[in-house]
Amino acid sequence: MFNNILVVCVGNICRSPMAEAVLKEALSKIHLNTCHVGSAGTGALIGHPADEKACQLMMARGLDISGHRARQLNHELIRKANLILVMELAHKKDIESKEPSAKGKVFRIGEWEGYDIPDPYQLDIKAFESVLVQIDQGINQWLKKI
Repeated sequence: MFNNILVVCVGNICRSPMAEAVLKEALSKIHLNTCHVGSAGTGALIGHPADEKACQLMMARGLDISGHRARQLNHELIRKANLILVMELAHKKDIESKEPSAKGKVFRIGEWEGYDIPDPYQLDIKAFESVLVQIDQGINQWLKKI
């Protein structure tokens, strides 16, 4: 059982805040509320709120991420996490090279279906919608493993 899951992207304002909210909601539905879920970025826009389009899509689901503030991934967050879900294979390699102890606990959200989730930053709402579909698919696969 995982008790601390960290979701990681680059800026921590688009993909990872959406994935964090989706995962929290999914875990609460299966009564795994004791699992802490957080997010961070490898190149975070520290202190910035979630992207407006991400907030809009989450609010349409009844999930409010307007209070989210981006934070930088660091060694402490990596060490505390039991599972780190990233968007791209490059993120996994970056984290494992900076913190070798992370090996074996860093996986892509799309790991089970073998895909990366592209960055929708500064793209239109359709790009964010597409990313959210991929996040949903990946998290649904992860729920079978958690």
